[in-house]
Amino acid sequence: MLAAFEADKEFTAFVAASLKYDADWTCYSGTPIISRYNQETDAAPLFAEGMRALCLKAAVFEMTGDENAAEIPIAIPVDEMTHAMIAQPQLLARITERVGVRIIHQTNQEHTDWRTDDYTHNAYRAAWGDPPGRYWIDHTEATRRLAILHAKYEAAGFLNMGQAHVIEFGELVPA
Repeated sequence: MLAAFEADKEFTAFVAASLKYDADWTCYSGTPIISRYNQETDAAPLFAEGMRALCLKAAVFEMTGDENAAEIPIAIPVDEMTHAMIAQPQLLARITERVGVRIIHQTNQEHTDWRTDDYTHNAYRAAWGDPPGRYWIDHTEATRRLAILHAKYEAAGFLNMGQAHVIEFGELVPA
């Protein structure tokens, strides 16, 4: 499935569009849990992991026909990358139609509680070997890192993991 995606005539455009999404990746709880994250050096390998995750989900859907079952646990940073990929709906729709697969993702159904040796890990391992620990951060460790980020964000005035803040910008002067 992954090879079919990569062979598609629009895959290069899909990669470029997904990686261009970087300015909109401002998420306080996804890529920031990667130690010393750097968009320039981490985007391409994280894209590869996002593709693998989407292919695993598509494979589960293909085997079961069950969208809920296809929402397998994904590591938080990898899930964030899948959002950048899904934000390219026209390209993704054309590629998946030609490849003959359905990409499954619904935010209120997703699971970002990936754990070492769970179903996702074992399926990934069977397909490609062990996932890179830099991006596939076990849920327990991800939770620990999120607590550190939460404290740092609050100290800087960002509350609820960036969903609110206490920064004042001053009143605009009417023209």
